[in-house]
Amino acid sequence: MAFTEKEIDNYKQSFPLLEEIMDLEPTVWLNPDLKEAQVTPELPLTKEDMIEAEKLWIRFAPFLKKALPKLNHTNGIIESPLKNISKMKEVLEANYHSKINGNLYLKCDNELPVAGSIKARGGFYEVLHYAESLAIDAGLINREENYEAFQIESFKEFFQQYSIGVGSTGNLGLSIGIMSAKLGFNVSVYMSRDAKQWKKDLLREKGAKVFEFDGDFSVAIDTGRKQTLADPKGYFVDDESSKHLFLGYSTAAFELEEQLKKQDIKVDKDNPLFVYLPCGVGGSPGGITFGLKQLFGDNVHCFFVEPTHSPSVLIGLLTGKMNKVSVQDFGIDNLTAADGLAVGRPSSFATSISKHLISGIYTMEDDELYKLLALLYDYEDINVEPSATAGIIGPQRISKTNYTAQALENATHIAWSTGGALVPEVDMKQFYEKGKQILETKNI
Repeated sequence: MAFTEKEIDNYKQSFPLLEEIMDLEPTVWLNPDLKEAQVTPELPLTKEDMIEAEKLWIRFAPFLKKALPKLNHTNGIIESPLKNISKMKEVLEANYHSKINGNLYLKCDNELPVAGSIKARGGFYEVLHYAESLAIDAGLINREENYEAFQIESFKEFFQQYSIGVGSTGNLGLSIGIMSAKLGFNVSVYMSRDAKQWKKDLLREKGAKVFEFDGDFSVAIDTGRKQTLADPKGYFVDDESSKHLFLGYSTAAFELEEQLKKQDIKVDKDNPLFVYLPCGVGGSPGGITFGLKQLFGDNVHCFFVEPTHSPSVLIGLLTGKMNKVSVQDFGIDNLTAADGLAVGRPSSFATSISKHLISGIYTMEDDELYKLLALLYDYEDINVEPSATAGIIGPQRISKTNYTAQALENATHIAWSTGGALVPEVDMKQFYEKGKQILETKNI
């Protein structure tokens, strides 16, 4: 329910930036609660938890290689390339009339095999964690044995006793649905009616049940939670409060650390790392930020990006109300082409951690996402979905603030590209054509 006019006026007086946010203007917010590494409050997860999560990935690598042929070339490891997008950097500098200090890279989770998006990191991890727990408790396996055994028919028959549910606008549902069905679980994905049809079709093709609901993401997730937990053997993957999703995302930091070393990219006080992360409920960008902060401390600066029509984490952090408020409370419609970011209320678990770790948030209009999508294809031959372009203009958006570390010439900037590999060609073509049309009719 939306706030009364008086309640909104009170919020605006306390938080003047709300005026811009409610007017749907692109906004930049620098986090006053960012803590230095040595004074960060105790968090519910630790680096040791990340290390244990990484060990789970290693245990399951033989199974993933066997079950998913697309992972053969990585020996069952979930990973994506880090690409220097120097041509795109030049185009951005020319079109935005603003220099980017340092180099600009794209972390290509849009190329992640099987699930095609960043959600593979968290979604696959949580399903695998649950499957391992069940199998160990049942005496089917121990952690020292070869996890190729999860391919055996008797394991699949065992998992058929159990159901998994998830509420999703698309990509998380794909990752949960694909991995759950592959293991043998009965899996149901609860989606808002406006989720992309091809995602619903693909899920059904992979063996998942898909239920559609009118309204936005919150309706789907609330209904999915209730229906799944009504089953004594039901397990709900809750994007709003899951520590396992969060940990799955966090291990991407180990992968990035190795890639930076291989490319001789230093990260220290004089060579800071800036990472720009598209944000929905906050779980995937929050997990990655947590992981990067464990490895690089104050030398990494993480910024979230949200659509102007869905600034849920921004409003939650700005007001301090976290998941207790939604964008609809402030009269914002939560309608955006960035379907993975179309979230009205942030994650309670992730946001409480990100509150102390992120450097800030900026918001973007949908048209800008499409323009960047077209430019990225034209100059780098990289195809992504609209929401995945959100981090690309991070360096220039932040350079216009008083965030001092941004001015360092030796900075490394990474835009985290979150999805696109599974998008049908006809849809990708429509995205591109829309971006080109906007470029022709509007200044960038």
